[in-house]
Amino acid sequence: MKNKTDLLLGFTIGIITSVFGCFLFIQLFTKFTFIAGVELLQADGKLGKIITLGTVLDLVLFWGLLKLNKEFMARGVILAVITLTLITLLV
Repeated sequence: MKNKTDLLLGFTIGIITSVFGCFLFIQLFTKFTFIAGVELLQADGKLGKIITLGTVLDLVLFWGLLKLNKEFMARGVILAVITLTLITLLV
């Protein structure tokens, strides 16, 4: 039961980290607010690229979880990355 909880927690943390990465990218490299930037990038067809850049932070999170011997949480992060990849392909 603990493993399923760790997997779900890792998945949730992975999604939150990706959203935070997207937020950072839009705030630092565009002149738009987060919501306006997402809407504009979606209209331009570049939202998938921003999601991809946001998931770069998941790599750091994955490495850190492995160093802390939190393998199931790291698996959850990988599951989040796979889910975001499928969303990116469908957007």
